[in-house]
Amino acid sequence: MIKYDIKDMPLSVHGAPFWKEEKTLRRLPRELMEELPHLSFFGRRCPGARVRFKTDSKNIRIRFEFEKADPDAGMSMFACLAANVLIGDEKYGEFLGIICPPHCGETVADGILEKSGNMDSVTIHLPRNEVIKSFEIYIDEGAQILPPDPYKYEKPVVFYGSSITEGGCCCNIINAYASILSRHLSFDYINLGFSGNAKGEPQMAEFIKGLDMSVFVYDYDHNAYSPELLKATHEPFFKVIRKANPDLPVIMMTRPKNNYTQEEKQRREIVKSTYLNAVESGDKNVCFIDGETFFGKADGNSCLIDGLHPNDLGFHRMAEKIEPLLKEILER
Repeated sequence: MIKYDIKDMPLSVHGAPFWKEEKTLRRLPRELMEELPHLSFFGRRCPGARVRFKTDSKNIRIRFEFEKADPDAGMSMFACLAANVLIGDEKYGEFLGIICPPHCGETVADGILEKSGNMDSVTIHLPRNEVIKSFEIYIDEGAQILPPDPYKYEKPVVFYGSSITEGGCCCNIINAYASILSRHLSFDYINLGFSGNAKGEPQMAEFIKGLDMSVFVYDYDHNAYSPELLKATHEPFFKVIRKANPDLPVIMMTRPKNNYTQEEKQRREIVKSTYLNAVESGDKNVCFIDGETFFGKADGNSCLIDGLHPNDLGFHRMAEKIEPLLKEILER
């Protein structure tokens, strides 16, 4: 078989903001990780990163290695340590399979997936949880490999938030709500979810404001450890983004859950006040989604795996709620 390193053309890497300049799978600048050391690990792992190409190879071998591989109490190996492979159309394509280390704690995954000999679009969704040390793709001798078809919307949507934004706790990383939305609407995206560590830091806002993005979606309600911290950070965070990007569409969301407690209702009002203050100031590019409306009444209590993180049903219902709004924004 013919080997391609992830850095080789015509493979196209998405969801890693520094890839074009540095060929590095990380989400945050080194300076920011030094300034905010609690993000040093999270900034180097790449949930939402994808490798895309087209090939008529009948076999695709994928081999990758992590720096380390720790178990995740809330997610299986298939959810957090596996590469997911889709072929064909972004929305209606085929799930070809996963490549995963054979046992928990092992750092190397190596496997072959079979497909037809047709020229197919291939998207490999990289593992969520760990820092990737190397990533290689092999195709059959004599097979072609071509650049991928472009996304309909190539300027990425940027998502910032908690472990929910990052994809916890779906059974496959492709079922995270940002991934579902990207496939349904054909847009590139950057996932800046930081499990337990999205706290609305001013330094993070300064970084995000400089990204070239089509829409900004933020939802870090869970990681602001108190309503007071949420109130102290949420509107200032938005204002940093808005000052640098006066026409950027911004979507604000609260935590996904049915039947808010009194504290959760208080948090909702804090987020909503950021939205209402922007509207009152004449901002026409800001939207608000109430997280208590995500799941609906029928089986709404079946949408969370632990009372906090959505399962696959929960993520799909989130995507269903967000999709019409995001579609309208992108088309506009």
